[in-house]
Amino acid sequence: MIEDFQSLTTTFSELAWGPWLLVLLLGGGLYFLLASRFTPFRYLGHAWALLRGKYSDPTDPGHISHFQALSAALSGTIGMGNIAGVALAIYVAGPGAIFWMWATAVLGIATKFFTCTLAVMYRGRDSEGELQGGPMYVIREGLGPRWRWMAMFFAVAGLVGCLPAFQTNQLVQVLRDVLFIDNGWLAVDADPFPFNLATGGLLATLTAVVMFGGIVRIAHVAAAVVPFMAVLYLSCTGLALVLNADAVPAAFALIFKDAFTGEAAAGGALLTVMLYGVQRGAFSNEAGIGTEALAHGAARTDEPVREGLVAMTGPIIDTLIICTATALMILVSGVWHGSDANGVTLTAAAFSALLGPTGTVLLFICVVCFSLTTILTYSFYGTQCANYVLGAQRKHYYRWVYLGFILVAAVISLEAAIGIIDGMFALMAIPTMVSTLLLSPKVVAAAKDYFTRLDRS
Repeated sequence: MIEDFQSLTTTFSELAWGPWLLVLLLGGGLYFLLASRFTPFRYLGHAWALLRGKYSDPTDPGHISHFQALSAALSGTIGMGNIAGVALAIYVAGPGAIFWMWATAVLGIATKFFTCTLAVMYRGRDSEGELQGGPMYVIREGLGPRWRWMAMFFAVAGLVGCLPAFQTNQLVQVLRDVLFIDNGWLAVDADPFPFNLATGGLLATLTAVVMFGGIVRIAHVAAAVVPFMAVLYLSCTGLALVLNADAVPAAFALIFKDAFTGEAAAGGALLTVMLYGVQRGAFSNEAGIGTEALAHGAARTDEPVREGLVAMTGPIIDTLIICTATALMILVSGVWHGSDANGVTLTAAAFSALLGPTGTVLLFICVVCFSLTTILTYSFYGTQCANYVLGAQRKHYYRWVYLGFILVAAVISLEAAIGIIDGMFALMAIPTMVSTLLLSPKVVAAAKDYFTRLDRS
């Protein structure tokens, strides 16, 4: 039964992630880049000032600060996508996939500026009168009644796409392989099901404690944990790469070479490298998927462009910096050659090879913290979708389903977990990108007005 489920999810993901989606995400991102004439990129300094609290007003509409909104969004992206997702990309499609992850990040900067500006510009009221943001409200408020089917399409896809399949699966894997098996507390040939199920139960309990506090509690936890963990992770990788600096240029050269040849991919297929790189890049920074707009739509501001500026720093941090650090660790260590390990286990092997047992312990700490914060943030994303589909008064039913799925994700295979999320992420991208393209002139006009006022002040 589990094998049939895995086959079904893999087939679904392959059908959803066709070349057409590559065109939609990369082509759409390129359009946003050109439509904005690169103007937002000149205001990165202003974005950092917003994150520090400048220009903030506690009386503005919204629920959380700019920094908390970015931390919540980053807690959904900095995690298994940056640690296990990068390893999976190299394992399946070779080092060249990293280049296409970079491509999604560069274009994703522009995409996030547009999607998250719209998330604040077109906020709407839920069934209880609370102000909410996200692609479904952008579509409903910005495009009108004729497009409401697309808002519902996004929300239904988000109900499944935001389930914590990948994060839970990989966290359980690292606990079992790195902590218990490596320390002799669990036999290599032991049946993994009891351990996985018990660990899933513990994760579900920890998640419930924070999840029922809503976005405010989740954002506070993310704002406290994510910056510290990001600094710790980058400090570890930075030390390892400095100690092995002579191998870094060759790793970069391999990424660029394989990006256009596909020699290291299965069957040497260049399209496989591109598609899988974009898949993992989209999972890493979520630009154009719509989840980013759910977090940033809750920001406390009456200037939509400000939140767009804050949001566009996300792909820089999570993909261009953290994903690159992970990729270089794996390539420089050489553990990806002829290894059957994939996902977080491959990354753990790289840390062990370059930093010894200490590196494994530090990675373990980062993985646990990043995974937990991602699971919490995804619970908010899914709840927002349930809020829209079922009504605010019934959203608590989804939270119990979410907790139950943690148990399921703990025992299914990595391939099945990836298939579920990738397929639904592809479906979520369609209404997000289409609505953003249709409403992009509104963002261009708002940005021109905002930057003109800013330059005059």
